[in-house]
Amino acid sequence: MPTPRKFFQARSPSNFFARRSFALTLCFLIAIAGLLLFTIVVSNSGIGSGNKCKYSKPLSVSVVWDQSGVDTTRSRKIGFVNDGDQKRHKVMGFVGIQTGFGSAGRRQALRKTWFPSDHQGLQRLEEATGLAFRFIIGKTSDASKMTALKKEVEEYDDFLMLDIVEEYSKLPYKTLAFFKAAYALYDSEFYVKADDDIYLRPDRLSLLLAKERSHSQTYLGCMKKGPVFTDPKLKWYEPLGYMLGQEYFLHAYGPLYALSADVVASLVALRNDSFRMFSNEDVTIGAWMLAMNVNHEDNRQLCQPECTATFISVWDIPKCSGLCNPEKKMLELHQMDSCASSPTLPADED
Repeated sequence: MPTPRKFFQARSPSNFFARRSFALTLCFLIAIAGLLLFTIVVSNSGIGSGNKCKYSKPLSVSVVWDQSGVDTTRSRKIGFVNDGDQKRHKVMGFVGIQTGFGSAGRRQALRKTWFPSDHQGLQRLEEATGLAFRFIIGKTSDASKMTALKKEVEEYDDFLMLDIVEEYSKLPYKTLAFFKAAYALYDSEFYVKADDDIYLRPDRLSLLLAKERSHSQTYLGCMKKGPVFTDPKLKWYEPLGYMLGQEYFLHAYGPLYALSADVVASLVALRNDSFRMFSNEDVTIGAWMLAMNVNHEDNRQLCQPECTATFISVWDIPKCSGLCNPEKKMLELHQMDSCASSPTLPADED
């Protein structure tokens, strides 16, 4: 609403009619201002419209990577651009679907299956499950790729964009930036990291996150113990490590895991260079969780190889880190009643 005009009166005229004319003019201007104010209020409130209010702010938000290493819990303005210092949106869970510039086909497959492709669908899903979903992506120096992303953002408006270079070798940095950005924008009980090549049942994920827990610091995922390699070229050795009985610290598989609000708050308070960064993102987060002594909650329904009566997520474990052919497999799974149409069991029956 524009700031009301201020009226400054010069010396009062001695003439009675001049004073009367000024008073009438002032009353007329006040009446016009009141009418304009009423029109603005009615327009913004949607009175007389049969449609529900749309989102007051765009879904896609650009978030700046915190370069200073300061404690961002003191002020959400530090290191972040959150569209006008808006209040943190309250949800039960915020799910960030990690994606990249070469994954446009995967995003389209998701929007044709379990990820709504329009604002109303996203809003209905949030109202039904308490979960907010956004694609998470960084930036690139490739102008053509940035132009294509801009067009996709304008069409779907379902991104949270990080001001950090999108690069596979830098995934641990992107993951930390994601948790910091999500915490700044959303007041959530859980923050979920998911990949764009898994088939997910949001309704069942909601029931899992809503369960009562005795621990406020929870690391929830499909846990594994196996050899840890800082060099991706040595990943082929992992099965051999299992056969030799080598065991390392417990950590969640990377395609899908969740951190409770208290855990993410601790991550937000860290300086960016406080903890060791490994080449593998899931190992990096797992190492931090071990150092923070959080509660590890293992749930195998988060990494099922096929749709079952209680699955939460499906991907081709252990052949691939997600679905082996996600663009095709996603659509195939969604056509199966056991995946998309099977009933969701109450929380005490899974």
